[in-house]
Amino acid sequence: MNIFTMDRWSPYAVGIGIGVLSWIAFLLSNKPIGCSTAFTRSAGLLERLFRGGKVDEKPYYQQFKPQVDWEWMLVFGVLIGAIGASLLAGQFDWLWVPPIWDAEIGSNATVRWLIALAGGFCAGFGARWAGGCTSGHGISGTLQLAVSSWIAAAGFFVGGIATAMILYYVILA
Repeated sequence: MNIFTMDRWSPYAVGIGIGVLSWIAFLLSNKPIGCSTAFTRSAGLLERLFRGGKVDEKPYYQQFKPQVDWEWMLVFGVLIGAIGASLLAGQFDWLWVPPIWDAEIGSNATVRWLIALAGGFCAGFGARWAGGCTSGHGISGTLQLAVSSWIAAAGFFVGGIATAMILYYVILA
């Protein structure tokens, strides 16, 4: 059986792979794995297209320079890897509305995309406010035994469970 053509991978194997990737990231770059700063830098790059060099004067972008860096390439690699894995497994498909969403909410793609956009905005805002995203805190921070990251990881689970229960029992019931 070829691991690259499997429908689903073992969570244990994936966890080990992420751990090894974290070691390699620390070894090669002396930086932890994280993704949220890449989106911040992308926003700065996009803003620079319209405002030019004035973007670089902002205190926020002096701390997080709008540039393509290793985190940006990590996000790009995740996208390419996901597309490659779905193609190899024979599961690539353009879905505007996933089947579960269609069954529970409806088939309106605009509603689905607006809710996904709002959720992405909330997740991005929370990641910047918390000083990192789920990968930054949940993987790299806990790996370094950072107390703040362990608290954040517990919050991810509590918040995720609470949100799922509210959605399922209150809104979808």
